[in-house]
Amino acid sequence: MLNPVKVGILGLGTVGGGTVHVLQKNAEEIARRAGRAIIVTHACAKELNKTHPYSTENMVLTDQLNEVVSNPEIDIVIELLGGTTIAREMTLQAIKNGKHIVTANKALIANHGNEIFAAAQEKGVMVAFEAAVGGGIPIIKAVREGLAANKIQWIAGIINGTSNFILTEMRDKGSKFADVLAEAQRLGYAEKDPTFDIEGVDAAHKLTILASLAFGIPLQFDKVYMEGITKITPEDVQYSEELGYKIKHLGITRRTDKGIELRVHPTFIPNKRLLANVEGVMNAVLVQADALGPSLYYGAGAGALPTGSAIIADLVDVTRTLTTDPGNRVPHLAFQSNALADLPILPIDEIETSYYLRMSALDKLGVMAQVTNILMENAISIEAIIQKEPNSDTNQVQVVMLTHKVVEKQVNKAIQAIEQLDSITGQVTRIRVEMLKG
Repeated sequence: MLNPVKVGILGLGTVGGGTVHVLQKNAEEIARRAGRAIIVTHACAKELNKTHPYSTENMVLTDQLNEVVSNPEIDIVIELLGGTTIAREMTLQAIKNGKHIVTANKALIANHGNEIFAAAQEKGVMVAFEAAVGGGIPIIKAVREGLAANKIQWIAGIINGTSNFILTEMRDKGSKFADVLAEAQRLGYAEKDPTFDIEGVDAAHKLTILASLAFGIPLQFDKVYMEGITKITPEDVQYSEELGYKIKHLGITRRTDKGIELRVHPTFIPNKRLLANVEGVMNAVLVQADALGPSLYYGAGAGALPTGSAIIADLVDVTRTLTTDPGNRVPHLAFQSNALADLPILPIDEIETSYYLRMSALDKLGVMAQVTNILMENAISIEAIIQKEPNSDTNQVQVVMLTHKVVEKQVNKAIQAIEQLDSITGQVTRIRVEMLKG
């Protein structure tokens, strides 16, 4: 067997620890797959004297990042620093020093991937990032390699476990958003500052990467439309059930004649779809491809061991290619770098989908006629309507509608006009509806 591959880790937190743990536990199996042993020889950690559930006996521990990225003995650097500033600097430094990179950092790839991949190509090294999307689910490999024969039409995914947990709990317990968020923080599913999860930033990072792999376009995080789940109410959850749907926070990217859709937002999806039944902190990605049709990838989207599993898959991949000519490797973004297409990203008001609209109206004659008139003027047709019993104290009635497919700017125009009516109180709630049919 060839000499062991020597690995340096930047960051020995939850994921770094999980990676070392799995590498040691399954060392023999991993070596049989890779053709040689893979060992962590150096690790950079904040706390050097911490006790770990794995052995650090043969590891050099340091708190200096440069000692890892500049060490001539190290073949592969695993970047687990989080954030983008120092992570970018260290990744580029390691590449410059001829190291291959394995990272779980979706923000780094989504924001700086184009630059990082160009530097890696120039140096003839690989950057592997399976753990950046969907935790342990091998979705990157599936899209990049397993579906290489296909023209991918669209991808829709539950790619943030925290948001999915919150929406699942709201449905199961009828609780308000704020209460479930506090519970998610208590359980450690949500950060103290949960903005990245609940406002869709984390999902947008992952969607940026999936869109590039699916359609062969450069990474363009700044073009993703983002909408969080903070405004979802128990009423919306209840009405979705009554209409035969579930609300999920989805990342959606679709190829259309006008350009590429790139959007993250709460979405009504039919109850019978597999994706609608992904619960709690689990992740799932549905891919529609022309030859295969639909395929679903489901599993743990976070956690020490699942993410460690994806990182080690990358280590094995890199190890296998250490002896091959760089020109024959799988391209970083699935398509050869000189064949990336600069397709336009569609602005959100140009997308076409169906909508759920909820409004509070005065319980009097002619109100519904006014509302339907406005919808007709904007070429919006109604598929279903629910009118609740009026509230005797306020004389207000909740009206819920599902529309047929229509371009978003038409809906925005109609909502603006409806909100101007004296008989409508407050804002109209609008949630997009996706059938996710092949």
